[in-house]
Amino acid sequence: MSSRNRAEVPEAKEALNRFKYEVANEIGVPLKQGYNGDLTSKQNGSVGGYMVKKMIADYENRMAGK
Repeated sequence: MSSRNRAEVPEAKEALNRFKYEVANEIGVPLKQGYNGDLTSKQNGSVGGYMVKKMIADYENRMAGK
């Protein structure tokens, strides 16, 4: 069984990390390197949720040939 919060492709870890900060910036969440305990669960969850939303949209577009 695979561990949670682990990139299945180790080389993708840095790309996912950059994507996380890009999404946080887009939606106005002040995510920074290091400690982010001052952010609410809603803020942190919105970053992850929006990342998933964008990845699904990208996948659907590729499947549709766009």
